[in-house]
Amino acid sequence: MDVVQLTGALTGIESITGNECAAAQYLASHLEALAARYGGRVERMEVEPDRFNVFAHWGEPVVTLSSHIDTVPPFLPPREDDEFVYGRGSCDAKGILAAMSCALESLLAEGHRNFGLLALVGEERNSAGAFHAAKHPRGSKFLINGEPTENKLAIGSKGALRCEVAARGRMAHSAYPELGESAIEKLLDALARVRALRLPTDPVLGPSTLNIGLIGGGRAPNVIADQAHAELLIRLVDDGSSTRTLLREAASPEAEVREVLCIPALRLGTLPGLETTVVAFTTDIPALNGAWGTPYLLGPGSIHVAHTDAERVAKRDLHNAVEIYKQMTLQLGRQ
Repeated sequence: MDVVQLTGALTGIESITGNECAAAQYLASHLEALAARYGGRVERMEVEPDRFNVFAHWGEPVVTLSSHIDTVPPFLPPREDDEFVYGRGSCDAKGILAAMSCALESLLAEGHRNFGLLALVGEERNSAGAFHAAKHPRGSKFLINGEPTENKLAIGSKGALRCEVAARGRMAHSAYPELGESAIEKLLDALARVRALRLPTDPVLGPSTLNIGLIGGGRAPNVIADQAHAELLIRLVDDGSSTRTLLREAASPEAEVREVLCIPALRLGTLPGLETTVVAFTTDIPALNGAWGTPYLLGPGSIHVAHTDAERVAKRDLHNAVEIYKQMTLQLGRQ
């Protein structure tokens, strides 16, 4: 099975976060066939019932290639034309797992050893698989993480601060607004100040960015709202400490800020001969916390079509990724 066929096969198995089992079983079976042929081992590392990471290795792994099994909703069945493989997960990140698998198969056929493949659950929500793997390392010195970077080596990635801004008020009849306090109006005032913030910038990673993704609140059009909330995501260019302070000051006194998740920005390794880039998205790398080795980040496909109904990956890029992963594995294995 070549890289395009394997991408299509994996993309055809729905694996929205929390429902990775079938895709993980398929990948494990595929890797077990390679392990039987070349003397390796495949582990199913249980994260929680019916959810497990897959770790395959040949010898003592110096280099581990890794990406995630899960996808965002909704499921989009695979299709292809002469140029692309389409479907949910085709570039984020089942095509990447396929390219990694094929790279390792080629290296095995050439007689190389001492590397592994780690496929993780939960990256699209809370990195549950990566946090679990961080507690159970296997001695790897280098980690090649796969996300869509257009086959360029990312030298840095932004972090993420996810939080909720909440306001409270007092209900009243809308004909007599002076008898109540509108939580929605308080929230809107707080968000206006938040939007006006000058957030940190970085000479390599660029500016922090803010997205107000969800807003809710109130009871009915004729009732003064007693509660309102908004969910925010800020792409960080540092550890997030200054941004936390700015948010709380801007929201006060009308609203409170509750932190949900904070992942710091990262600086990543480089290798000679590879084109570099900087990415604005987050990955499993912070959750792995160095337990699987010094991290590098590269993968086929564009993040601009990931999470969309036009998700796709170029067949040419998949084939190129196989060769790049081989090159990286050999380079790092010699260090």
